[in-house]
Amino acid sequence: MRRRNFFTYFIIIIIAGLGIFFYTHFYWQFGSGTKAGTLNTFMRKGYVFKTYEGKIIQSGFKANVQSNEFNFSVTKESVAQTLLNNAGREVEVHYIEYFGALPWRGMEKYIVDSVYEVRGSDTKNGISPK
Repeated sequence: MRRRNFFTYFIIIIIAGLGIFFYTHFYWQFGSGTKAGTLNTFMRKGYVFKTYEGKIIQSGFKANVQSNEFNFSVTKESVAQTLLNNAGREVEVHYIEYFGALPWRGMEKYIVDSVYEVRGSDTKNGISPK
């Protein structure tokens, strides 16, 4: 009888520990902030879960110590449309950092949730995609 109780408590502790680990790794916000730079690429991709993925090239000192690329994912459709319409322009975005990425949230651990500013020309210089 004591062994059965011990085994039951052990399983409950393991499940609770895994639940806490899963929550802190994938849903707890580790950090947040802003990034600014040129929106280099932005696309919708994925095999099962179609997510929006992008890359911002940050200006500044370019050394081999740190990459000047900021890879991110977007979950909000309105933010994704804003970024899709402004590729190649200077943007300033707000992001949330998680410890890990989930397939339905995106491929990156950085999730952009809003666009603060888009700088660049407002004139049409080319053919717009259909």
